[in-house]
Amino acid sequence: MNDDVRNIVLGVVAAGLSAALGWLARTYLWKRKLRRKQAFFGLPDNSESLLVVNREAGGPELTVMRHDVFALLELAALIKDCNAHAQVVAHDAAQQGFGERTEFCVGGPASNRRMAAHLASLLPGIRVNVDPEPGPDRGAFQIGSERYRLEPGKGEYVLLARLTAGQLGGARPVFLFCGQRAITNQAASRYLARNHEKLARKHGGNTFVLLLKVVNSQAYGPDVVELVADVTRAAETPLPAPAPRSSHRAS
Repeated sequence: MNDDVRNIVLGVVAAGLSAALGWLARTYLWKRKLRRKQAFFGLPDNSESLLVVNREAGGPELTVMRHDVFALLELAALIKDCNAHAQVVAHDAAQQGFGERTEFCVGGPASNRRMAAHLASLLPGIRVNVDPEPGPDRGAFQIGSERYRLEPGKGEYVLLARLTAGQLGGARPVFLFCGQRAITNQAASRYLARNHEKLARKHGGNTFVLLLKVVNSQAYGPDVVELVADVTRAAETPLPAPAPRSSHRAS
């Protein structure tokens, strides 16, 4: 074998080794990224999860509002990326505990009974005005001493929460998407999809409750979202009981 042939063979071998090492490195990094994502969402390979949604008022069938459907699609893509499976369940049919399977609960407490139960049991520092009568505080969030009012189409709030296994007494987290309108639920699910790596680095496997604001949804839809505050501590601190309303009769 002359020098030219030997150099060609060595070059081919070196190129093959470099390609193999590059492939192994990329595979290792991809698997590490996947495992971190699975750990954050509590979704190991072939695990099951719940997508809990509200049922349209007065309808016997599971009919979900359009923006909530978009939220479910965002979450379904995340679940599929984790090599896991999802089951869609109506809020009034999800009569089971939490912590056994990762749960994604979508919708405000006025239309989602399970969301109302999660807020009352796990986040006693949050109160949502579900009064159907028109008024400035309709749909408002009270978190600790602060109140966040709804401005339809201009400024709307949504809570994005990850409740951890230690708090729940099980192995899997519960994610809440509790918005003042359906479009805010979609915005929160999209925010989670885009920022889960940053959230995982910041919060690890711990509980967090974030208050997000959807800006000018009538023009920008669910795409312009601001992080207002991390309200975890306030959300976990019980609010005082509301004062009883006075009753007056005409004389």
